[in-house]
Parts: sequence; structure tokens; C-alpha cells
Amino acid sequence: MQVARFRTSDAITFGIVDKDPDSGAAELVELVADPMVAGYETTGRRFPFSEVTLLSPVIPRSKVVGVGKNYADHREEMRELTGGDAPADNPVLFLKPNTSVIGPNDPIVLPEQSERVEFEGELAVVIGAVAKAVPASRALEVVYGFTCANDVTARDLQIADKQWTRAKSFDTFCPIGPVIETDLDLAAATLTTAVNGEERQRAAVSDMLHGVAELVAYASAAFTLLPGDVILTGTPAGVGVLTAGDRVTVAISGIGELSNPVAAAPAAR
Repeated sequence: MQVARFRTSDAITFGIVDKDPDSGAAELVELVADPMVAGYETTGRRFPFSEVTLLSPVIPRSKVVGVGKNYADHREEMRELTGGDAPADNPVLFLKPNTSVIGPNDPIVLPEQSERVEFEGELAVVIGAVAKAVPASRALEVVYGFTCANDVTARDLQIADKQWTRAKSFDTFCPIGPVIETDLDLAAATLTTAVNGEERQRAAVSDMLHGVAELVAYASAAFTLLPGDVILTGTPAGVGVLTAGDRVTVAISGIGELSNPVAAAPAAR
């Protein structure tokens, strides 16, 4: 099932993706409330995608958990860019604020402080239940679903600061969407990232060094995960620079496409 959060002419609401019974075209069946809290009761209203604006399907209630260097080819790529390496045995975690989250077609704004902003297409895991010290064997029980994400990074600041918080936390640096897929086949899913229609990244999600269950278990051993929290699972090789006027698209088979324009920082007043 695919769940969307969207804006109509008079409200922000949630819906599930369904087919129009007559035309077969995809449309949204409106839900009474956030399904993570209230389940899947519908209002009876249906909306064509052309009549709504898709929003980030979730606004994390407390945090976005990032995972660094979780594909072997990207680990080597980052060794060349920044030096150093990830620990051999454990994931590398960092946090992004929920104020960095935007939705489909919202602009990624290039900050004045950086001269090298890069895209990182990723699979995002949406947490659906309170989770503390969850074993890997049960970790998927607390996962609500999956969506596409872009862990936008000011690479020059990451290198200069020698840690990642500022570089990954600017407003607009965490596009998420377009929908949450509650039943993704992780073994078959493929991730791609394109800039202006040119493919830059491609990888099987199964190529991750640390899989979804391991990441949920590892993160929840350190801190409590809350419903609506998001885990970004890392990016494959092929990251690159974004410039104003670009459009970057992250696609994951079984979920859809997350596409965002890139804009220069507004002029100082």
C-alpha cells in the first residue's frame, strides 16, 4: 500500500493510492487522519493527482537519522573526497533536524555558506512504533514503510568542520517522498539518482553494507526511535555537485520518483 500526504484546495490531509474504478488512473483516497495514528478509515472523497500537491509524506516527530558510508563503492568514493574510512563493523550515524525536510518539487536552496552542495539519493525508512533496543530479528516490526530521500550535503563544510552536523542540516537539505510504500520488496528494489535527466547513481538496495533491520536495531540501541522518525540508509557511489537551475530526481523501484529543483539562496535584504 502507498500512503501520501497532500494539500487540497482547503486542507492538508492523508490518502492512500488507488485506481479510479472507471479510468484505471491512479488517484488518492482521502483518509480521516494520519494513518500512522488513526488507521485507514476513509472519508469517501477521492482526488486525482492533478488536483493536489504532494507534500513530504511524513514530518519526523523528533529526528532524521542518517547513515554514512553504507555502500562499499561510496565508502571508497568518500575516502578520496574527504579522507578516512568508516569502521569496518558498525554503521556511522548522524542526525539531521526535522526542519531540513521538504517534499516533492520543493526547491533545494543552496546556502551562501557553501560552494559545493552535493546530492545523495537514498532509501528512507519510516518508523511506525516506539522502538528502544529492538533486536534485528524484530526490527522490521517497528517499520511503517519506505520512501525516497535525498541527503543533501554541503561537502566543503563537511570537510572543513571535520564532522557532519552543519553540512547536512541546512533547511531544505532533506527532500522526502513522494509516498510511503508499506510493503517494499527490499531484495528487489533498485535506487537511481538523476540530475537534469542524466543518471548519476544506480545501485541495488540489497548492496547496503548494513541492512534495514540492522540499522534499526543499531540506532534504537543508542536512542529511542519514535513513530514518524526517519532513517536514511546511505547513498551509493556517484554523488555530485548541484547548481542553481538543476533538477535532481531520486527513484526507487516499488516506490516512485522524488524530484526537486535547485535554487540559489535568496539575496540578502
